[in-house]
Amino acid sequence: MDKMMIQQVMTEPGKIEFRQIPVPEIADDQILVKIMYIGVCGSDIHVYHGKHPFTKYPVTQGHEVSGEIVALGKGVKGFSVGQRVTIEPQVVCGKCYPCRHGKYNLCEELKVMGFQTTGTASTYFAAPAERVTPIPQTMDFKDGAMIEPLAVAVHAVRRMGDVSGLNVCVIGAGPIGNLVAQVAKALGATKVMVTDVSDYRLSLAKECGVDAVYNTTKVDFGDAMVETFGPDKADVIYDCAGNDITMGQAIKYARKGSTIILVAVYAGMANVDLAVLNDHELDLNTTMMYRHEDYVKAIELVGQGKIELKKLQSKTFPFSDYLDAYKYIDANREKTMKVLIDVQDFNGRK
Repeated sequence: MDKMMIQQVMTEPGKIEFRQIPVPEIADDQILVKIMYIGVCGSDIHVYHGKHPFTKYPVTQGHEVSGEIVALGKGVKGFSVGQRVTIEPQVVCGKCYPCRHGKYNLCEELKVMGFQTTGTASTYFAAPAERVTPIPQTMDFKDGAMIEPLAVAVHAVRRMGDVSGLNVCVIGAGPIGNLVAQVAKALGATKVMVTDVSDYRLSLAKECGVDAVYNTTKVDFGDAMVETFGPDKADVIYDCAGNDITMGQAIKYARKGSTIILVAVYAGMANVDLAVLNDHELDLNTTMMYRHEDYVKAIELVGQGKIELKKLQSKTFPFSDYLDAYKYIDANREKTMKVLIDVQDFNGRK
């Protein structure tokens, strides 16, 4: 096996270097993974622009990931060399109240690989066995790198509880909004409506099995709700855009006594009508990342053919062109969903 590896490092906003460093020695409880693909998400773009409030430089990025096990620590059981895996990027304390009560995604000391601690953007990565999750050997590595955002969607949808038989509205047809809509359908929602301001993203949502799509620059959100669901409107609204306009739409047009779940991360302080929220006794809920059971469900849904991932994969860049991937996303925001980095392809050569 290789003795040296290549590691991506963002030294400052907009600047990436590649360092040749030794392949890490693994501890008894660790697994060495050969990284195959990394997905780029909106939070990575914030780091690229220097606008992520909880990330310092230099930082090695990468938290949406797929790979193959190449070595096991002496104490690791239940895994095998050659197994395809993904890595859950949360680093938790295991001691605080949320951790002790099974909600480690809310750990008081939470660190996320690629943001507050070293990410997976290297040709090899040593991960604690408890953070490594097998994916089917038949699963494409590109799809494997999308299990992380899919787990975000699974956790978000299940914050409502059982959505089977419910009418669901999703605001925002970006990657997470698209996956939230797909997961809601896969988990038994009766009808799913998606809104956005991009016809391209809406058409993609329709291709992925959503029942109804509306461009809210052309159709009033309230009218779209009634046209899709009738006078009883939606049982739950997921805000996957996260701004005053979309949250304002949700609060104004939600059925009285129904639920709104904020999925997106607000860029700043919110200015929304809490008086109406209160008067209509709306439940405003939120969602934060995922837990292992969400990964398991995400992998299961893909295996059952209930989730379309390929249509969301916009473009792939070789590892050496990491910076070009960011530039591409900035230049093609309207029609970009998921950009992937081929870690084993450096300078265009395998």
